[in-house]
Amino acid sequence: MKKYILTFFMFVLFAFSAKAREDAVNIYAVPRDMPQREIINEQGQKVKLSSFKGNFILLMVWSRNCVPCVKELDNINGFVNKTRDDNIKVIMLSPNTEWKTSEEQRNFVNKFNAPDLALYTDIDGKLTEDLGIFTSPHTVLIGASGQEIGRIRGAAEWDDDKVVEYIRNLKEQHG
Repeated sequence: MKKYILTFFMFVLFAFSAKAREDAVNIYAVPRDMPQREIINEQGQKVKLSSFKGNFILLMVWSRNCVPCVKELDNINGFVNKTRDDNIKVIMLSPNTEWKTSEEQRNFVNKFNAPDLALYTDIDGKLTEDLGIFTSPHTVLIGASGQEIGRIRGAAEWDDDKVVEYIRNLKEQHG
């Protein structure tokens, strides 16, 4: 009987996980305006996402305490290198409360083979709160117009050629 119950719960868990993967990408029919909160770059300067207007942006919300986030750092770095000439900007956004200094953050991502990532911190988590994001990893897709065009929930194999091509196609459709 215990074996039957365990098998049933494993089936439910697998079915839920498969469903979550299918629903991980959400592209909006109508783009949404982005909040205008400031974030902090590695040099300690406050910037708004609107300063990146004209670029296709992947705003990747992550945390050093999130195992899937840390596992995908190397893949994201590979994605950055594969799309370097495609006018696609990857912004890695983590809570500023996780880091004592920007050097600590840089050393952390370097330890996971991700030296090419652009690192930013979210001041008191306000931008992610405004976006309604309370879990990570979570990617906000922002078109060249500066509007949010969709989201990707959860981790991905970012440097996989199919994923890279999918993002390139989104960029072509949304600037």
